Amino acid sequence: MTTEYERYKVTIYCLTCGERYVLRGIRENNGKIETGFKQCICSNDRNFHIHSEPL
Repeated sequence: MTTEYERYKVTIYCLTCGERYVLRGIRENNGKIETGFKQCICSNDRNFHIHSEPL
């Protein structure tokens, strides 16, 4: 059952500097998972490996 409040564990790995972030996200109605993450500490905002799994 998919609801608009389904929570996910999201791991974001920066391919530029190697920094790793583990965040919680919520699946929106359009299918995207929103975490609020904008950019890495190295100013990278595009080059990431992202993995998500339901909580």
